[in-house]
Amino acid sequence: MKLLALIATAAALNAQTVVFHVVPQETVLARLHQAARNNQDRESALKKLFEETGCTGQSLEEQPVKHVKIPNLICTLPGQTESRILVTAHTDHVKEGDGTVDNWSGASMLPDLYESLRDTPRRHTFVFIGFTQEEEGLTGSRFYAKGLTPGERARITALVNMDSLGLSPTAVWLSHADPELAKMAGRVAGATKLPLQAVNVDQFGESDAESFAGLHIRSITFHSVTQQTMGILHSNQDTFHAIHVDDYYASYRLLTAYLAWIDKELDAEKPPP
Repeated sequence: MKLLALIATAAALNAQTVVFHVVPQETVLARLHQAARNNQDRESALKKLFEETGCTGQSLEEQPVKHVKIPNLICTLPGQTESRILVTAHTDHVKEGDGTVDNWSGASMLPDLYESLRDTPRRHTFVFIGFTQEEEGLTGSRFYAKGLTPGERARITALVNMDSLGLSPTAVWLSHADPELAKMAGRVAGATKLPLQAVNVDQFGESDAESFAGLHIRSITFHSVTQQTMGILHSNQDTFHAIHVDDYYASYRLLTAYLAWIDKELDAEKPPP
């Protein structure tokens, strides 16, 4: 694992520096390979990956969800303040295929991002969440969102959701994205020279970010679905072989830089004296 310092230009990122670890491509892909067919096994596999990257003890919790056997899985990376950035993906998949794209590609990237951010002090507290049962009415994310108190909602600075990565270069669901978060994504893509496209998928369905839409929590969803690849989702083609590994790793690198950048740029409450 190497340390990468992204030195941003004044034009692109206000001449600031963000620092994060880069997980090797072979490690990222090895985690992606662990897509279990059974949804309960997927939650267990994700829990093990978090533990292997150092998220253990009270930092890692399973949140029981009413009327659902499989819990939400929550890993918290404490920051200098109580202001929070949620990083989310769903762990379940439909019965067709093995769900590597939709959405083990997002779920297995959560530990990658935790590992990348953990060793440098962050202003925000990062909360990485694997939501259960997204494919059945956004059940896990709706439960989590409804359980937030007014104070907890107020402390959430942003939500960054990942769903179905690796089919093509990274995309933003622009019509459902907070304009400021989307603009920052474009700046980071320019500074890192990593591809980013705007692809709206309103006609295809919902994502977990929609569970927070009425709570005045700004959000953005990253994906890789295009008109040409949409048919892979919810089909027997959804396997590891559908993943373009270079595109997937580029998504990981872009998201790592993006999270480190918005931690510096977005408002956070002042740390306690």
